[in-house]
Amino acid sequence: MTTDLDALIKDLDLPAKISLLSGADTWSLPPLPEIGLDRLVMSDGPIGVRGEGWSQADPSIALPSPTALAATWDLDLARQVGRLLAQEARRKGVHVLLAPTINLHRSPLGGRHFECYSEDVHLTGEVGAAYVEGVQEGGVATTPKHFVANDFETERYTVSVQVSDKVLREVYLRPFERVVRAGAWGLMTAYNSVNGTTMSEHSELVNGVLKDEWGFDGYVVSDWNAVRTTEPSAFGGTDVAMPGPKTPWGDKLAEAVRAGRVPESVIDDKVRRILRLAQRTGALRSHSPAAEPPQAINGVALAREVATRSFTLLTNNGVLPLPAGTGSVAVIGSAAAEARIMGGGSAVVFPERTVSPLEGLREYGGAQVRYALGTDPNPRLNPLKAPATGEFVDAGGTVLAAEELERATGLWISGLPEGADTAELHRVRLRVRFVPEVSGEHLLSVQGIGPFSLTVDGETVYEGVVELEGDDPAAVLVAPPERRVAVPMTAGVPYELVISNVAHDYGGRRVVVFSLGHADPRPDEDALIAEAAGLAAASEVAVVVAGTTMAVESEGFDRKDLRLPGRQDELISAVARANPRTVVVVNSGSPVEMPWVDEVAAVLLVWFPGQEAGAALAEVLYGEAEPGGRLPTTWPVKLADCPVADVTPVDGAVPYDEGVYIGYRAWARHDVAPAFWFGHGLGYTTWSYDAIEAEGRRVAVTVTNTGARRGREVVQVYTGEGADRVLAGFGVVEAEPGQSVRAELELAERAFQVWADGWRTVEGTHRIEAGGGYDDPALSTSIRL
Repeated sequence: MTTDLDALIKDLDLPAKISLLSGADTWSLPPLPEIGLDRLVMSDGPIGVRGEGWSQADPSIALPSPTALAATWDLDLARQVGRLLAQEARRKGVHVLLAPTINLHRSPLGGRHFECYSEDVHLTGEVGAAYVEGVQEGGVATTPKHFVANDFETERYTVSVQVSDKVLREVYLRPFERVVRAGAWGLMTAYNSVNGTTMSEHSELVNGVLKDEWGFDGYVVSDWNAVRTTEPSAFGGTDVAMPGPKTPWGDKLAEAVRAGRVPESVIDDKVRRILRLAQRTGALRSHSPAAEPPQAINGVALAREVATRSFTLLTNNGVLPLPAGTGSVAVIGSAAAEARIMGGGSAVVFPERTVSPLEGLREYGGAQVRYALGTDPNPRLNPLKAPATGEFVDAGGTVLAAEELERATGLWISGLPEGADTAELHRVRLRVRFVPEVSGEHLLSVQGIGPFSLTVDGETVYEGVVELEGDDPAAVLVAPPERRVAVPMTAGVPYELVISNVAHDYGGRRVVVFSLGHADPRPDEDALIAEAAGLAAASEVAVVVAGTTMAVESEGFDRKDLRLPGRQDELISAVARANPRTVVVVNSGSPVEMPWVDEVAAVLLVWFPGQEAGAALAEVLYGEAEPGGRLPTTWPVKLADCPVADVTPVDGAVPYDEGVYIGYRAWARHDVAPAFWFGHGLGYTTWSYDAIEAEGRRVAVTVTNTGARRGREVVQVYTGEGADRVLAGFGVVEAEPGQSVRAELELAERAFQVWADGWRTVEGTHRIEAGGGYDDPALSTSIRL
């Protein structure tokens, strides 16, 4: 259906047009019924569609992290993920998904490393494009982010990235160009500046490169609260300032148009893009094509499939897969019982169910599964696992509204329950009936900011004001401060716990963000580690689940180091001494140091594996599914070895002095080798690389499964020499034992080009290598361009 959008625009007066350029609230643009325009609803969601509400009352499918999806190297699977997210978006009334994140793994310290795909521009672009295509097949828009060079979190609102045009083109812009060529309907500008100009005002990159050169006809939305000026941002190419209703646009922008400082044609172009978005997503009712209902996708099954295909086996001395006759398994670690399934920040959703590693192994059956904590690395207490009632009360104590919650977390950032958002609202409290399982001194905590009170059976155990730490307002959502108290409790006795706080103003809207944390009494950690080692010694196999915490990997801050938090390294070494058949499951979204790697029988990287974590883990450990993952980023031995690591601004700037040499390209000219190269990963079978043929940019690679079971291989093709050797193509193949298969690939044109005031193909002979990883050039040939 073709619609004359200009005709619709002519029917709108200036105030109506301006109203479309800012959020009506946190997540939507306002309706204009006179032209058949519904509200346009946006939602965060790299791994699941949050929807307008961010609460336990509106659960979402929680898929594995973007690093996990990239570790599958499977574009068909990435498209299927996109289709599922479109299905979820439609179910929740969402038109626009604020994803994917296609910034790069420039440094392993990047706080949102887990939310980005890879250190490699080609892998990032291809996975991102497949994700975009899958989502938009379902009539839901994507908004790839954060345009551009937003590869770390420190001082993200004010920092300027200093980077040359050549490096921007060849590295940081390339994934964005790929998703635009794939047809992305939206794009989000970043908080940071590039070469001194904030991205919400960067006309050279947004108007000049994105819209004019690449022909992008979608809409450009700011990151939330990133628009800070009126006229510079209006001229800078940003089309929508979020969130609303308070933004620097509105009446100020209308006045600038009336005064002639901003041409109305600039406003019309923004409105045209928004109406085009509405038409594509079905929000322009009388002018949108009827969407065919997509085929229903089983979200639970897909979450499990992505997890198993992403799990990356780094080392294995033959202990995996576990034989069916394994009699006893010791499962150890706090992350085994309390699954870390996602990173912190805008990637967080509330799934309807979560299968922890401990639950998954117990439910799988066969072996006797016993558990030991070993050590708890969490700097904050986990929210109390008990049903709670959220109550919104006035100054006299009258309950204005109430909502039932699965655990003691009060989180309402997109609007309060009906009846609560009034001038009479005085406090918000969580009421919990808690029956402890053990006697002793239990730890309770308030987590959030502002005035708190905490009572146990009516007796006040904490009262005070908690102040925000640091200067990033997102910390309210992603890393709230905590205050603890110790309270003696008796097992089997019910207690009424009540924590109260207030609603806060955040970006012009009222939000509630606080939790009641809890930890059982426990012996000191020396005793816990000894207990875990004893359990391991008495078991046939020990499985230690070790990983980072929400205080380590999250939006809003960067990592300080790559060590596993707490005493997890010590725990792993103690367990490995007690049982040589120790498998370490690394539960992190990005690299960690592994000083014990040579002490254990196997290391399996599960990333942040989503809601089906435990079920997928059991399938892989027992060999029902093969670990299909390959590293999307190079893994160092230790932080000090990394050729590119620093993310700390100096005088407000971070210079990208390494140029194009990030990731494996930086390691290739470095004098220290990494622990595991980009592309590395083991399976449960073996492969031979038999033949390679090349004609132009078309390459065919023949491989044979030389093992005893069906397997999956990621065939990787590189071109270039030394530190200029880059990934040019890849493909996933599967084969039965003894079967040969052929991977046919079209190599990326950009792999043979450089930027010199325009793209230039490097003519002559190019070496082509194929193998199972960057450091595994099993076959080679050459092509001439």
